Amino acid sequence: MVITPGWIKVCGLRDVASAKAAVHAGAAAIGINFFTKSPRIVTLTDAAEIVSALSATSARPIGLFVNHSRDEIESITAQSGLTTIQFHGDETPVFVADLHQRHPDWAILKAFRVGDSLQPVAGFLAECNRLNVPLAGCLLDARVDGSFGGTGAVAPWELIACDYDRTNWPPLILAGGLTPDNVAAAIKAVRPMGVDTASGVESSPGVKDTKLLARFVAEAQRAFAKT
Repeated sequence: MVITPGWIKVCGLRDVASAKAAVHAGAAAIGINFFTKSPRIVTLTDAAEIVSALSATSARPIGLFVNHSRDEIESITAQSGLTTIQFHGDETPVFVADLHQRHPDWAILKAFRVGDSLQPVAGFLAECNRLNVPLAGCLLDARVDGSFGGTGAVAPWELIACDYDRTNWPPLILAGGLTPDNVAAAIKAVRPMGVDTASGVESSPGVKDTKLLARFVAEAQRAFAKT
């Protein structure tokens, strides 16, 4: 998977209808959440149906994992048909390297919860480079104590814009509290390769609003076209 400028991902979709609505709006990727404590978690049956429904489109289904074991990840991907995964927990570079060695055909993204420094990101990526682990992209979310994402909190845009090493690090995907109302400002301020939203296009936790979803994609597309 190659992330190109203007890449848009909608995460936490739980049914085929919502996934198709996101693709119709123009999303390049769909996030399928397997974190048991998330209101956006899907069953394996629903995940497989979403992956199958997207097979005739150009959109990429991405499985989101938070501190799952290797066996759990391999079982879920095999049963759902996923070949792209996103780590959103405390996974180590060694853990990611192990999965890459076992499944070199998988595309892997890593999410980071950013507070007041990108040093943890730099250290993780340096170790991945040492272990020859290619990452398709880095997703930067807001750090909220006790949470692994989907909180609606906004990431530190200025810090990311100033400190993210666009030359040597994987493509930057900005997440964290992005909505139809602020995504254009976020793209202008941070200049990411792509954006990701979950709670920002929901009518209630885990329930996507198709009108908000369409607005988000349209606003992001317009902003990307200007940067």
